[in-house]
Amino acid sequence: MSISVTEQGGARAVKVNVTDSVLHVELADGRTLTVPTEWYPRLAHGSHRERSRWELIGGGVGIHWPELDEDISVEGLLAGRRSGETPQSLKRWLNGRLSTRAGRSSKVTSRKERR
Repeated sequence: MSISVTEQGGARAVKVNVTDSVLHVELADGRTLTVPTEWYPRLAHGSHRERSRWELIGGGVGIHWPELDEDISVEGLLAGRRSGETPQSLKRWLNGRLSTRAGRSSKVTSRKERR
C-alpha cells in the first residue's frame, strides 16, 4: 500500500543528518524519521563530507545527494521502503568510485601545479 502526499499531510523534509549508522530526517510538521543507512547503500558507502552535502528537492518531498547520485523521497521513508537499487547497479557504482579515487591518488602534482 502506498501513501500519497495528501495522506501524509504534505510531509516535507526540512533538515537532514546522516551518520555512519543512521539517516535522520526532520519534517516540517515536527516529526523526525530515523532509518539505518544500510537501507541506502550509497549513503552507507559515502564519506562524511559526501553525506553532509544534501539538498531538498520538490520543496522537501525528497532529498538528493549530488556526489552520491542518491535520491530518497519522504513518501518512501514514511512507507519504510529501502533502496531499490540492484546489487549489480551498486557494484558498478562502487567500481566507478574506486577507479575515480585511484585516478586521483595516482596523479601526483606539486604544490605549484595545484594552484
